[in-house]
Amino acid sequence: MPDDAAAARAAAEEESAFSHLTVEPDVTAAYGDHPDQVIDFYAPRVDVVPGTLAPMVVVLHGGAWRARYDRVHITPFADFLARRGFAVANVEYRRGAAPAEDGTEQEAGSEGVPVAGRWPDTFDDVAAALDALPGLVRELLPQADPRRMVLTGHSAGGHLALWAAARHLLPADAPWRTGGPAPLRGVVALAPIADFAVAEKLDVCSGATRQLLGGEERFAERQPYADPALLLPTGIATTLVQGRTDEVVPQAVAESYADAAAKAGEVVGLTLLEDVGHFPLIDPAADACAVVAEEIAQLAW
Repeated sequence: MPDDAAAARAAAEEESAFSHLTVEPDVTAAYGDHPDQVIDFYAPRVDVVPGTLAPMVVVLHGGAWRARYDRVHITPFADFLARRGFAVANVEYRRGAAPAEDGTEQEAGSEGVPVAGRWPDTFDDVAAALDALPGLVRELLPQADPRRMVLTGHSAGGHLALWAAARHLLPADAPWRTGGPAPLRGVVALAPIADFAVAEKLDVCSGATRQLLGGEERFAERQPYADPALLLPTGIATTLVQGRTDEVVPQAVAESYADAAAKAGEVVGLTLLEDVGHFPLIDPAADACAVVAEEIAQLAW
């Protein structure tokens, strides 16, 4: 358990990250019929290299795959990246529990916390969004180069970014499997829920990984289709950025993924930030956010 000082610091970090005003996108496009199947696009605010198209950064927000957390909270981070010369796509996807028979949202899980994710809808959406992105970018964001695309995601979104980059390694019967690696410059996963076994052991986000996969009885069956630590090596440049004082998704989760990658013959970068918790990575007011932007730039440019 964190001590009082650590808990106070974590609370202050979270408050700071959520204190920024929502930044409206330049354009929003649908990639499906469900209200959550949309992508917000942010044009680059500056020309970093005059006369060239901007790299495309795809952002997958976190929130333990739970319905109460949507893409709005990460719009200041998307704007932060746009002001550094990136074109940005902020992807929404279905979260939380499936609707009840009466059409209402089922929020309460068996453990007294909101249900995390929808199987298979959450994965359907991320796969569909990534498949639709190049065409949408060419149509709606002519300043961007879809051939220079970097995936980034925070927390549960970091999991989804790692998973999306590994679709070519999914079991043969997976509906999301692709015939080869995605044409990405790389992945920058921020405090990602990157190893489900370790996340379960540490009870990350109150059992969110178990809920995402449909409960304890379905966990082992579905884990090979969803756990990035089992989908290696990807052949795609990957960096993890992790705060050492993160109490939401502890450092051990990222370290376990990096170790699994090494055992699979792949080098995954792991940037550990001292005195940084979970939320500064997406907080434009925090120094850690500038580190994240630099990690993205190293892959994008």
